[in-house]
Amino acid sequence: MSQPPLPSNAPQSANAPSPIELPATPIPLSPTEQRRAERAAKAAARAAKAAARAAAREAPPPPPTGRTQASPQEALSRNLALGALMALFVLCLAWELWLAPTGSGSLAIKALPLLLPMAGLWRYRLYTFRWLSLMVWLYFAEGAVRATSESGLAMWLATAEVLLSVLIFVACALQVRQRLAAAKAERSEA
Repeated sequence: MSQPPLPSNAPQSANAPSPIELPATPIPLSPTEQRRAERAAKAAARAAKAAARAAAREAPPPPPTGRTQASPQEALSRNLALGALMALFVLCLAWELWLAPTGSGSLAIKALPLLLPMAGLWRYRLYTFRWLSLMVWLYFAEGAVRATSESGLAMWLATAEVLLSVLIFVACALQVRQRLAAAKAERSEA
């Protein structure tokens, strides 16, 4: 008795030959064909990168964090730093131009670097608070040297420069500390 033929979707036995036989070794490509294949692969990679960039541009923005407003303590430390920075700027200009000028008033140029961090402090930029807390030590050192080497009004102005520098440093350090603590607390809640 003969067996009926198997349907076409039935599994074949391991001994049955496959309908398509592939060669055991790959066919070598000519140098021209190799270059074409490499160019096609590079073009496909460039297209994939471009598609990924386009998808990234169309991706929705990340969700806002829970904190959008500064806490009252952060606002206070920012306002202290910003107010002391403005006062130090005015002090440096007034000192070198009108109150006790040194030479022809060319030392008033020392006030110009104080303009750079003002916008960053106003916008609560943490990076600005960090580098300002380092830069302000230059003004502290200059004030300490001049407070001990000069007399009269210049000594009192130098003392005021030292006090404002310390106030800026303390306010910046408080701001950085408060912001890092708030970020740590937000991460632990999530």
